[in-house]
Amino acid sequence: MNIIVRLFGAIVLQVSALAAMSSMAMSDVPALRVYTQKVPAASQRKTTQRICSLDPIEDLLPPPQTKASNSLLSYLAEQGFTQNQEGSWVCYANDPKKEGRYFTLFKVKQVESRLIASSFLDQGNLIQGQENRSLDFFMMLIERHMNTSQENRQGIRRYLEAFVSLVKQGKIKPTRRGFLFDQPNRALVLYHTLSSGNLKGTGITINIYLPKS
Repeated sequence: MNIIVRLFGAIVLQVSALAAMSSMAMSDVPALRVYTQKVPAASQRKTTQRICSLDPIEDLLPPPQTKASNSLLSYLAEQGFTQNQEGSWVCYANDPKKEGRYFTLFKVKQVESRLIASSFLDQGNLIQGQENRSLDFFMMLIERHMNTSQENRQGIRRYLEAFVSLVKQGKIKPTRRGFLFDQPNRALVLYHTLSSGNLKGTGITINIYLPKS
């Protein structure tokens, strides 16, 4: 398994999943305001750090309408994710610009033989803590759903760290092209605009193929 180390030396491919991911962005999350429920004191919250635990939004969310299905991604519930009606697993965060409103921060969905996972940026900006949590989110999916060795995963993380850092610095512009970071699994990462939904921004998305059973 060959890991592409040089970012701009990566093979550039068209990503068919972009339209599907863009449509998944924000349309399912309405703006909500919470007036009556108080946030529990810090001493009452769980101390275990989870990927989806940037703020106390999980304590303010209404209970799920239906019980989460026993899907391939059910383990994400332990990380604070919830499953929506379309079957995607999502992580919500408070909108730092508007008190009482929250939006989708992370999202992952199985589309046939692929997993499409995104970290959403508002107007190209990462909120506090999003950079490292995004990497942890992506690497958790890669470790669980790709045939990789520990050495290869270390190389993949370094690659994605460089990619996210360049996005943060504004050195990578949104595009409909993806960068290949693992050849045997045809795994791609891209930075793209959102063409639908309420969030007018961009997203960093990985697209990985599930191993054949």
